[in-house]
Amino acid sequence: MPSSNGRYYAGCDIGSTTGKAVILDENRIVASAIIPAEIDPEQTARKVLSKACEKINGLNGTNDFAYLVGTGYGRNEVPFANDNVSEISCHALGVHSCDPSIKTIVDIGGQDVKGISINEDGSILEFAMNDKCAAGTGRFLEMMSKIFRMDLEAFSNLSLEARNVIPVTSQCSVFAETEVISLLSKRRPPSEIAAGIQASVAKRSYTLLKRVGIRPKLTVTGGCSKNKGLLVALQKRLRMDIAPLPVDPQLMGALGAAIMARKKAGSITQ
Repeated sequence: MPSSNGRYYAGCDIGSTTGKAVILDENRIVASAIIPAEIDPEQTARKVLSKACEKINGLNGTNDFAYLVGTGYGRNEVPFANDNVSEISCHALGVHSCDPSIKTIVDIGGQDVKGISINEDGSILEFAMNDKCAAGTGRFLEMMSKIFRMDLEAFSNLSLEARNVIPVTSQCSVFAETEVISLLSKRRPPSEIAAGIQASVAKRSYTLLKRVGIRPKLTVTGGCSKNKGLLVALQKRLRMDIAPLPVDPQLMGALGAAIMARKKAGSITQ
């Protein structure tokens, strides 16, 4: 367990479904945490930071950080942060710090999907966002897993068993739910229906990515980056591999925020 002899910088990413925190020292990640989101974003921030702090001897809470940056859906509700920054910028910087050769990101979160194109220095070249409909997001996949009476992990693997893909054509999440229930009632293979669901999410992500320009390498961030079935469907749609990341892809926003915190603290002390 790391000692608190030195300066620490934190990034706190408050999403619609999870809270993420990353703590850096001058050289590396020393602690991180992911928790389910509370109704109150401030409470989520305090809990996830506290969980990360538990991994560092002598680090007690938000007052012990040299600088703290908040990001994500609830970033404006973290009153103890020194600054807050768009999650799009934070994901770009977090990914760039892990692999500077990655130029395109699709961030699939709980309530929206973002396509991000990155400059050579890790700044944003272009971005597009689909936040008008739940279809194609983590919430949509969570709803679908409940229809199959499965947890998300089991549902994400179900489509990998499919021999064929049964298309799910409805563009609305509500109508898609009805369509899937109808297919199941007709005793169509569940794995093939699941493959159709994953393919529909991949198609939505692909449409968004075309708006920002798809440049190799490409990676996936956000909670849906852990959905194996979706990654396979997305690779088929893109006809290109998805670049792996050396750090949990769900932490990219918090990592980028922590890197910004370290930069901002450095500019203050100079």
